[in-house]
Amino acid sequence: MYIKKILWAIAIIGVILAGIFGYYIYNAMLAPNTAFNNEEAYIFVPTNANYAEVREQLEPLLIDIDAFDALAEQKKYINNLKAGRFAIKKGMSNMEIINSIRVNNLPLKIAFNNQETLSKLAGRISTQIEADSLSLYTAMTDSSFLDKNGFSKATALGMYLPNSYELFWNTSAETFRDKMLKEYNRFWTGPRKAKAKKLNLTPNEVMTLASIVYEESKQKEEQPIVAGLYLNRLRIGMPLQADPTLKFAAYQLPEYENTIIRRVLNVHMEIDSPYNTYKNTGLPPGLIAMPDLSAIDAVLNYADHKYLYMVADARRIGYHKFAKTLSQHNANAREYHKYLSSQGINK
Repeated sequence: MYIKKILWAIAIIGVILAGIFGYYIYNAMLAPNTAFNNEEAYIFVPTNANYAEVREQLEPLLIDIDAFDALAEQKKYINNLKAGRFAIKKGMSNMEIINSIRVNNLPLKIAFNNQETLSKLAGRISTQIEADSLSLYTAMTDSSFLDKNGFSKATALGMYLPNSYELFWNTSAETFRDKMLKEYNRFWTGPRKAKAKKLNLTPNEVMTLASIVYEESKQKEEQPIVAGLYLNRLRIGMPLQADPTLKFAAYQLPEYENTIIRRVLNVHMEIDSPYNTYKNTGLPPGLIAMPDLSAIDAVLNYADHKYLYMVADARRIGYHKFAKTLSQHNANAREYHKYLSSQGINK
């Protein structure tokens, strides 16, 4: 009888211990442990991060960080971190959270518009992925990479087509650059290359001309007309005389740092620069800005016309007046210069 009581006591204690252990397992592994109200939250695990860095991001998101720590150690997550962007959904258990942040690196959409320089592009991208602006700029301007792929520092900006792209947050600078090269090569299909060849232009030269077209006109319906005008000038050996190239040349000089040129003057036309298309015939050495996709296709699908001259339209801001003769152009120019003076724009 005494032995039976002992056995019953042992059995009851066993049940209690099993219950305690089961509760611990449930609480540590299966119970919901999120403390936020949104449907999901994200953590960003840097390359070569340690667990303390990850824990710092997790702590405000979890009800019981200690329970998570215990399971993370048991599951050997603490010493096997994976870099990337990871989602934690509302109501997840510690087990589900660990499974998510261990393997489920989520891509994100990065985007950039018409950046003026590679350094500005690097800065824009560095706000969206792990790579910093210096490493991005270094990768973008790497001379061996540029030489291997047919670019120079003057034309390298043309490799980056303004759009949105899907990448992992922990993408390295070199991986980002290589991804953009693939997108560039994908853009330059056989038909586009054939159109460029018909114009007697290389893809780099198309990109350079497109950058001028884009800086001259942001109006998509007008860009093919502007492109056709510049192509007419190139065919007859006439200087492009593109005001945006003068501004670009000026902005490379110390005296124009932190200034905005609103009116192109004779002094700008005297700047000694290969980008001065009033002094030099043909295209400049490279891009003056990142062209929009519409400007690139405007060059490849230019409007066929006889215009050789253009000036901004004072009555339709953002548009131009086009002319076939110098006399008509001079009349259009006088009208526009009169408008600039009336607005007090003298430089």
